[in-house]
Amino acid sequence: MPGPGQESVWDYPRPPRVEPTDERVVVTLGGVTIADTTDAVRVLETSHPPVYYLPRASFAAGSLEPAPGTSFCEFKGVAGYLTVRGGDAVAESAGWFYPEPSPGFEVLADRVAVYPGAMERCEVDGEQVQPQAGGFYGGWITGRVVGPFKGEPGTLDW
Repeated sequence: MPGPGQESVWDYPRPPRVEPTDERVVVTLGGVTIADTTDAVRVLETSHPPVYYLPRASFAAGSLEPAPGTSFCEFKGVAGYLTVRGGDAVAESAGWFYPEPSPGFEVLADRVAVYPGAMERCEVDGEQVQPQAGGFYGGWITGRVVGPFKGEPGTLDW
């Protein structure tokens, strides 16, 4: 049950909703801030913590490079992957984007999401994010959201 100022991921819709946020989102890798923006969007989907998509332009020059592979989301379309670099750290295929998002998700064009567990640190309004469990999921857990969250052991069939 959510407390004051909290959201339950079980109140998020399916298909997902995209909403803008003016929260300050900071991503650090290899001791270097590689992204810092107040122009993110959150994708909210039943049972998942939000995934933050940042403008590609908010990433430091040279911090994103193409990586092999694609995946398909029934709602957002075909995703491409990015290797993320910061300082002397390299996180292979730790970012993703939708070059041609499906109808209803056009706002994701020119935006990038990263797996918070592959970064040194991800913050939302100064709070360090906890990564969503499960190797495929990229949700950002903060004190603002309550679960239970998909990705924990025994939740694959949710």
